[in-house]
Amino acid sequence: MLKFENVSKVYGDGFQAVKSVNFEIQKGEFLVLIGPSGSGKTTTMKMINRMEPHTSGTISIDGKDNNSYNASELRRSIGYVIQQIGLFPHYTIEKNIAIVPQLKGWNSKRIKARVNELLDLVGLDPKIYATRYPKELSGGQQQRVGIARALASNPDIILMDEPFSALDPITRDQLQGELISLHKKLNKTIVFVTHDMDEALKMGDRIAIMKDGKLLQLDTPEKLLHEPAHGFVEEFIGKHRIIQNPELMPVTDIMSETVVTSLPQRSPEKALTLIRQRKITSLIVVDDENKLLGIVSAYDLIKKLDDIQTIDEIMLSDELFLLNSATAKDAIIMMDESPYGMIPVVDAQKKIVGLVTRGSLLSAMSSQWTETEEGK
Repeated sequence: MLKFENVSKVYGDGFQAVKSVNFEIQKGEFLVLIGPSGSGKTTTMKMINRMEPHTSGTISIDGKDNNSYNASELRRSIGYVIQQIGLFPHYTIEKNIAIVPQLKGWNSKRIKARVNELLDLVGLDPKIYATRYPKELSGGQQQRVGIARALASNPDIILMDEPFSALDPITRDQLQGELISLHKKLNKTIVFVTHDMDEALKMGDRIAIMKDGKLLQLDTPEKLLHEPAHGFVEEFIGKHRIIQNPELMPVTDIMSETVVTSLPQRSPEKALTLIRQRKITSLIVVDDENKLLGIVSAYDLIKKLDDIQTIDEIMLSDELFLLNSATAKDAIIMMDESPYGMIPVVDAQKKIVGLVTRGSLLSAMSSQWTETEEGK
Protein backbone atom coordinates (compact mmCIF):
# COMPACT_ATOMS: atom_id res chain seq x y z
CA MET A 1 0.00 0.00 0.00
CA LEU A 2 2.62 2.56 1.16
CA LYS A 3 6.35 2.05 0.77
CA PHE A 4 9.30 4.20 1.85
CA GLU A 5 12.62 3.37 0.17
CA ASN A 6 15.71 5.23 1.42
CA VAL A 7 13.64 8.36 2.00
CA SER A 8 15.38 11.45 3.37
CA LYS A 9 14.35 15.03 3.99
CA VAL A 10 16.94 17.81 4.04
CA TYR A 11 16.00 21.44 4.52
CA GLY A 12 17.71 24.36 2.83
CA ASP A 13 19.97 25.08 5.79
CA GLY A 14 21.34 21.56 5.56
CA PHE A 15 19.36 20.14 8.48
CA GLN A 16 18.50 16.49 7.82
CA ALA A 17 15.08 15.90 9.40
CA VAL A 18 14.63 12.34 8.08
CA LYS A 19 17.55 10.05 7.36
CA SER A 20 17.13 7.29 4.79
CA VAL A 21 14.10 5.52 6.27
CA ASN A 22 12.77 2.26 4.86
CA PHE A 23 9.43 0.66 5.75
CA GLU A 24 6.13 -0.52 4.31
CA ILE A 25 2.56 0.02 5.48
CA GLN A 26 0.02 -2.64 4.52
CA LYS A 27 -3.49 -1.88 3.28
CA GLY A 28 -5.86 -1.49 6.22
CA GLU A 29 -3.04 -1.17 8.75
CA PHE A 30 -3.05 1.30 11.65
CA LEU A 31 0.56 2.51 11.89
CA VAL A 32 1.66 4.89 14.65
CA LEU A 33 4.71 7.11 14.27
CA ILE A 34 6.15 8.20 17.61
CA GLY A 35 9.26 9.79 18.98
CA PRO A 36 10.46 12.87 20.89
CA SER A 37 10.22 16.38 19.46
CA GLY A 38 12.42 16.70 16.40
CA SER A 39 12.50 12.98 15.73
CA GLY A 40 11.11 13.35 12.20
CA LYS A 41 7.76 11.62 12.80
CA THR A 42 5.50 14.43 11.55
CA THR A 43 7.79 15.18 8.60
CA THR A 44 7.69 11.50 7.64
CA MET A 45 3.90 11.49 7.67
CA LYS A 46 3.61 14.76 5.71
CA MET A 47 5.86 13.42 2.97
CA ILE A 48 3.14 10.86 2.12
CA ASN A 49 0.76 13.52 0.72
CA ARG A 50 3.65 15.81 -0.26
CA MET A 51 2.83 18.54 2.22
CA GLU A 52 6.56 18.10 2.80
CA PRO A 53 8.36 17.02 -0.38
CA HIS A 54 11.04 14.42 0.24
CA THR A 55 14.59 15.19 -0.82
CA SER A 56 15.67 11.73 -1.91
CA GLY A 57 14.42 8.18 -2.08
CA THR A 58 11.01 6.94 -3.19
CA ILE A 59 7.58 6.97 -1.59
CA SER A 60 5.13 4.80 -3.47
CA ILE A 61 1.38 4.36 -3.09
CA ASP A 62 0.07 1.09 -4.52
CA GLY A 63 3.31 0.78 -6.44
CA LYS A 64 3.12 4.31 -7.94
CA ASP A 65 5.65 7.01 -7.06
CA ASN A 66 3.81 9.74 -5.16
CA ASN A 67 5.83 12.35 -7.12
CA SER A 68 3.97 11.24 -10.25
CA TYR A 69 0.63 12.44 -8.83
CA ASN A 70 -0.69 15.98 -9.19
CA ALA A 71 -0.04 17.41 -5.72
CA SER A 72 -3.55 18.84 -5.26
CA GLU A 73 -5.23 15.66 -6.43
CA LEU A 74 -2.98 13.58 -4.19
CA ARG A 75 -3.97 15.60 -1.11
CA ARG A 76 -7.66 15.42 -1.97
CA SER A 77 -7.41 11.63 -2.23
CA ILE A 78 -5.85 11.27 1.22
CA GLY A 79 -7.75 12.12 4.40
CA TYR A 80 -6.00 14.45 6.83
CA VAL A 81 -6.78 15.19 10.49
CA ILE A 82 -4.73 17.63 12.56
CA GLN A 83 -4.53 18.62 16.22
CA GLN A 84 -6.00 22.10 15.61
CA ILE A 85 -8.86 20.46 13.63
CA GLY A 86 -8.88 23.36 11.15
CA LEU A 87 -12.63 23.74 10.66
CA PHE A 88 -13.70 26.88 8.82
CA PRO A 89 -15.55 28.95 11.46
CA HIS A 90 -17.86 30.67 8.96
CA TYR A 91 -18.97 27.35 7.41
CA THR A 92 -21.63 25.10 8.88
CA ILE A 93 -20.62 21.59 9.90
CA GLU A 94 -22.25 20.27 6.74
CA LYS A 95 -20.20 22.64 4.55
CA ASN A 96 -16.99 21.82 6.40
CA ILE A 97 -17.41 18.10 5.71
CA ALA A 98 -18.48 18.71 2.10
CA ILE A 99 -15.35 20.63 1.03
CA VAL A 100 -13.40 17.79 -0.61
CA PRO A 101 -16.43 16.13 -2.27
CA GLN A 102 -17.31 19.52 -3.77
CA LEU A 103 -13.77 19.94 -5.08
CA LYS A 104 -14.09 16.47 -6.61
CA GLY A 105 -17.26 17.52 -8.42
CA TRP A 106 -19.84 15.46 -6.54
CA ASN A 107 -23.45 16.54 -7.00
CA SER A 108 -25.35 18.11 -4.10
CA LYS A 109 -27.61 15.08 -3.49
CA ARG A 110 -24.63 12.75 -3.16
CA ILE A 111 -22.80 15.20 -0.90
CA LYS A 112 -25.83 15.62 1.38
CA ALA A 113 -26.20 11.86 1.74
CA ARG A 114 -22.49 11.44 2.47
CA VAL A 115 -22.47 14.21 5.09
CA ASN A 116 -25.44 12.66 6.90
CA GLU A 117 -23.86 9.21 6.72
CA LEU A 118 -20.58 10.45 8.19
CA LEU A 119 -22.17 12.47 10.98
CA ASP A 120 -24.07 9.34 12.00
CA LEU A 121 -20.84 7.35 11.78
CA VAL A 122 -19.00 9.66 14.21
CA GLY A 123 -21.93 9.84 16.62
CA LEU A 124 -23.38 13.25 15.74
CA ASP A 125 -27.05 13.44 14.77
CA PRO A 126 -27.14 15.22 11.37
CA LYS A 127 -30.55 16.72 12.18
CA ILE A 128 -28.96 18.52 15.12
CA TYR A 129 -25.38 19.19 14.03
CA ALA A 130 -25.35 19.64 10.23
CA THR A 131 -26.49 23.28 10.37
CA ARG A 132 -24.46 24.28 13.41
CA TYR A 133 -21.16 26.17 13.33
CA PRO A 134 -17.86 24.98 14.84
CA LYS A 135 -18.02 27.45 17.76
CA GLU A 136 -21.27 25.78 18.87
CA LEU A 137 -19.52 22.43 19.36
CA SER A 138 -17.24 21.11 22.10
CA GLY A 139 -13.63 20.23 21.35
CA GLY A 140 -14.48 16.52 21.15
CA GLN A 141 -17.41 17.18 18.83
CA GLN A 142 -15.24 19.34 16.58
CA GLN A 143 -12.64 16.59 16.37
CA ARG A 144 -15.38 14.14 15.37
CA VAL A 145 -16.26 16.53 12.56
CA GLY A 146 -12.57 16.64 11.61
CA ILE A 147 -12.55 12.86 11.32
CA ALA A 148 -15.78 12.92 9.28
CA ARG A 149 -14.27 15.50 6.94
CA ALA A 150 -11.18 13.32 6.44
CA LEU A 151 -13.45 10.42 5.47
CA ALA A 152 -15.72 12.49 3.22
CA SER A 153 -14.42 11.37 -0.17
CA ASN A 154 -13.90 7.80 1.05
CA PRO A 155 -10.06 7.84 0.86
CA ASP A 156 -8.03 4.68 1.26
CA ILE A 157 -5.40 6.48 3.37
CA ILE A 158 -5.91 8.78 6.36
CA LEU A 159 -3.12 10.81 7.96
CA MET A 160 -3.63 11.92 11.56
CA ASP A 161 -1.24 14.41 13.17
CA GLU A 162 -1.64 14.28 16.98
CA PRO A 163 -5.44 14.65 16.59
CA PHE A 164 -6.35 14.13 20.25
CA SER A 165 -3.47 15.80 22.10
CA ALA A 166 -5.38 19.02 22.85
CA LEU A 167 -8.42 17.25 24.33
CA ASP A 168 -9.17 16.53 27.97
CA PRO A 169 -8.28 12.97 29.14
CA ILE A 170 -11.86 11.66 29.26
CA THR A 171 -12.78 12.94 25.78
CA ARG A 172 -9.44 11.75 24.45
CA ASP A 173 -9.94 8.22 25.78
CA GLN A 174 -13.45 8.12 24.32
CA LEU A 175 -12.32 9.28 20.87
CA GLN A 176 -9.43 6.82 20.87
CA GLY A 177 -11.90 3.99 21.42
CA GLU A 178 -14.23 5.30 18.73
CA LEU A 179 -11.37 5.61 16.23
CA ILE A 180 -10.31 2.02 16.92
CA SER A 181 -13.90 0.89 16.25
CA LEU A 182 -14.08 2.98 13.07
CA HIS A 183 -10.82 1.51 11.83
CA LYS A 184 -12.08 -2.03 12.35
CA LYS A 185 -15.33 -1.17 10.58
CA LEU A 186 -13.93 0.77 7.61
CA ASN A 187 -10.51 -0.94 7.19
CA LYS A 188 -8.77 2.30 6.17
CA THR A 189 -5.00 2.62 6.15
CA ILE A 190 -4.19 5.05 8.97
CA VAL A 191 -0.88 6.75 9.68
CA PHE A 192 -1.12 8.32 13.14
CA VAL A 193 1.46 10.62 14.74
CA THR A 194 1.61 10.96 18.52
CA HIS A 195 4.09 11.79 21.27
CA ASP A 196 2.16 9.68 23.82
CA MET A 197 3.44 6.12 24.22
CA ASP A 198 0.27 4.93 25.97
CA GLU A 199 -1.79 6.19 23.04
CA ALA A 200 0.55 4.49 20.57
CA LEU A 201 0.37 1.14 22.38
CA LYS A 202 -3.42 1.37 22.57
CA MET A 203 -4.05 2.38 18.96
CA GLY A 204 -1.42 0.91 16.67
CA ASP A 205 -1.30 -2.40 14.83
CA ARG A 206 2.40 -1.54 14.56
CA ILE A 207 4.46 1.30 16.01
CA ALA A 208 7.43 3.05 14.41
CA ILE A 209 9.77 4.65 16.94
CA MET A 210 11.92 7.48 15.57
CA LYS A 211 14.80 9.52 16.98
CA ASP A 212 16.93 12.18 15.30
CA GLY A 213 15.40 11.41 11.91
CA LYS A 214 16.13 7.69 12.09
CA LEU A 215 13.68 4.81 12.32
CA LEU A 216 14.91 2.75 15.28
CA GLN A 217 12.28 0.03 15.39
CA LEU A 218 8.96 -0.79 13.72
CA ASP A 219 7.05 -3.63 15.36
CA THR A 220 3.81 -4.66 16.99
CA PRO A 221 3.13 -3.25 20.48
CA GLU A 222 3.77 -6.67 21.99
CA LYS A 223 7.14 -7.09 20.32
CA LEU A 224 8.22 -3.56 21.20
CA LEU A 225 7.40 -4.21 24.84
CA HIS A 226 9.12 -7.58 25.05
CA GLU A 227 11.90 -7.23 22.46
CA PRO A 228 13.10 -3.61 22.22
CA ALA A 229 15.82 -3.48 19.57
CA HIS A 230 17.53 -0.37 20.89
CA GLY A 231 18.36 1.09 24.30
CA PHE A 232 16.44 4.26 23.49
CA VAL A 233 13.37 2.21 22.52
CA GLU A 234 13.40 0.44 25.90
CA GLU A 235 13.84 3.73 27.71
CA PHE A 236 11.17 5.51 25.67
CA ILE A 237 8.59 2.77 26.22
CA GLY A 238 9.34 2.31 29.91
CA LYS A 239 10.44 -1.08 31.24
CA HIS A 240 7.34 -1.73 33.32
CA ARG A 241 4.67 -0.14 31.12
CA ILE A 242 2.89 -3.40 30.37
CA ILE A 243 2.64 -4.08 34.09
CA GLN A 244 1.49 -0.59 34.97
CA ASN A 245 -1.08 -0.25 32.18
CA PRO A 246 -4.10 -2.59 32.39
CA GLU A 247 -5.05 -1.58 28.84
CA LEU A 248 -2.19 -3.79 27.67
CA MET A 249 -3.01 -6.81 29.84
CA PRO A 250 -5.25 -9.29 27.98
CA VAL A 251 -8.30 -10.43 29.91
CA THR A 252 -7.27 -13.99 29.05
CA ASP A 253 -4.25 -13.48 31.34
CA ILE A 254 -6.41 -12.76 34.38
CA MET A 255 -9.46 -14.98 33.83
CA SER A 256 -10.01 -18.44 35.29
CA GLU A 257 -10.50 -21.13 32.67
CA THR A 258 -12.36 -23.31 35.17
CA VAL A 259 -16.01 -22.28 34.85
CA VAL A 260 -18.88 -24.12 36.51
CA THR A 261 -21.77 -24.12 34.05
CA SER A 262 -25.30 -25.44 33.91
CA LEU A 263 -27.99 -25.96 31.32
CA PRO A 264 -31.06 -23.76 31.83
CA GLN A 265 -33.41 -26.70 32.48
CA ARG A 266 -31.66 -27.73 35.71
CA SER A 267 -33.91 -27.72 38.79
CA PRO A 268 -33.12 -25.21 41.56
CA GLU A 269 -32.44 -28.07 44.01
CA LYS A 270 -29.83 -29.66 41.74
CA ALA A 271 -28.33 -26.26 40.99
CA LEU A 272 -27.88 -25.54 44.70
CA THR A 273 -26.28 -28.94 45.21
CA LEU A 274 -23.78 -28.21 42.43
CA ILE A 275 -23.03 -24.78 43.89
CA ARG A 276 -22.33 -26.25 47.32
CA GLN A 277 -20.17 -29.06 45.89
CA ARG A 278 -18.03 -26.66 43.88
CA LYS A 279 -17.92 -24.04 46.66
CA ILE A 280 -19.05 -21.19 44.42
CA THR A 281 -21.72 -18.50 44.72
CA SER A 282 -23.20 -18.42 41.21
CA LEU A 283 -23.65 -20.61 38.13
CA ILE A 284 -23.00 -19.64 34.53
CA VAL A 285 -25.95 -20.79 32.42
CA VAL A 286 -25.18 -22.05 28.91
CA ASP A 287 -26.95 -23.82 26.08
CA ASP A 288 -26.08 -27.21 24.53
CA GLU A 289 -23.25 -25.58 22.53
CA ASN A 290 -21.70 -23.93 25.62
CA LYS A 291 -22.94 -20.51 24.53
CA LEU A 292 -23.61 -18.00 27.29
CA LEU A 293 -27.23 -17.50 28.32
CA GLY A 294 -26.91 -15.86 31.74
CA ILE A 295 -26.00 -16.17 35.44
CA VAL A 296 -27.96 -17.42 38.41
CA SER A 297 -26.88 -16.85 42.02
CA ALA A 298 -27.21 -19.11 45.04
CA TYR A 299 -28.95 -16.30 46.90
CA ASP A 300 -31.67 -16.01 44.25
CA LEU A 301 -32.05 -19.79 44.07
CA ILE A 302 -32.63 -20.08 47.82
CA LYS A 303 -35.01 -17.14 47.76
CA LYS A 304 -37.11 -18.58 44.90
CA LEU A 305 -36.64 -22.28 45.62
CA ASP A 306 -40.36 -23.01 45.98
CA ASP A 307 -41.51 -20.71 43.18
CA ILE A 308 -39.62 -22.02 40.14
CA GLN A 309 -39.21 -25.28 38.25
CA THR A 310 -35.98 -24.52 36.35
CA ILE A 311 -33.17 -22.05 36.91
CA ASP A 312 -33.72 -20.16 33.65
CA GLU A 313 -36.82 -18.60 35.24
CA ILE A 314 -34.68 -16.42 37.49
CA MET A 315 -31.33 -16.20 35.71
CA LEU A 316 -29.89 -12.79 34.95
CA SER A 317 -29.65 -12.34 31.18
CA ASP A 318 -26.33 -12.38 29.32
CA GLU A 319 -25.95 -8.61 28.95
CA LEU A 320 -22.69 -8.46 30.91
CA PHE A 321 -19.80 -10.34 29.33
CA LEU A 322 -16.35 -9.73 27.87
CA LEU A 323 -14.94 -10.94 24.58
CA ASN A 324 -11.65 -12.79 24.84
CA SER A 325 -10.03 -9.88 22.97
CA ALA A 326 -10.80 -7.51 25.88
CA THR A 327 -8.27 -6.13 28.36
CA ALA A 328 -7.93 -5.94 32.13
CA LYS A 329 -9.05 -2.33 31.92
CA ASP A 330 -12.31 -3.45 30.30
CA ALA A 331 -12.81 -5.91 33.18
CA ILE A 332 -12.11 -3.24 35.79
CA ILE A 333 -14.69 -0.91 34.23
CA MET A 334 -17.35 -3.59 33.80
CA MET A 335 -16.88 -5.11 37.24
CA ASP A 336 -18.66 -2.13 38.82
CA GLU A 337 -21.79 -3.08 36.86
CA SER A 338 -21.66 -6.77 37.76
CA PRO A 339 -24.22 -7.64 40.46
CA TYR A 340 -22.50 -10.95 41.29
CA GLY A 341 -18.87 -9.81 41.12
CA MET A 342 -18.10 -11.95 38.10
CA ILE A 343 -17.95 -11.49 34.34
CA PRO A 344 -18.09 -14.36 31.82
CA VAL A 345 -15.51 -14.27 29.02
CA VAL A 346 -16.65 -15.54 25.62
CA ASP A 347 -15.24 -16.06 22.13
CA ALA A 348 -16.63 -14.65 18.89
CA GLN A 349 -19.33 -17.36 18.85
CA LYS A 350 -20.29 -16.40 22.43
CA LYS A 351 -18.99 -19.70 23.80
CA ILE A 352 -17.66 -19.59 27.35
CA VAL A 353 -13.86 -19.56 27.58
CA GLY A 354 -13.34 -18.21 31.08
CA LEU A 355 -14.52 -16.16 34.02
CA VAL A 356 -13.21 -13.00 35.66
CA THR A 357 -14.11 -12.41 39.30
CA ARG A 358 -13.32 -9.52 41.61
CA GLY A 359 -10.93 -11.85 43.40
CA SER A 360 -9.08 -12.98 40.27
CA LEU A 361 -8.88 -9.38 39.03
CA LEU A 362 -7.45 -8.06 42.30
CA SER A 363 -5.08 -11.03 42.56
CA ALA A 364 -3.73 -10.48 39.04
CA MET A 365 -3.24 -6.75 39.50
CA SER A 366 -1.67 -7.28 42.94
CA SER A 367 0.70 -9.90 41.51
CA GLN A 368 1.76 -7.55 38.72
CA TRP A 369 2.36 -4.76 41.22
CA THR A 370 4.47 -7.06 43.40
CA GLU A 371 6.57 -8.10 40.41
CA THR A 372 7.09 -4.43 39.53
CA GLU A 373 8.22 -3.55 43.05
CA GLU A 374 10.57 -6.52 43.27
CA GLY A 375 12.07 -5.67 39.88
CA LYS A 376 13.02 -2.15 40.93
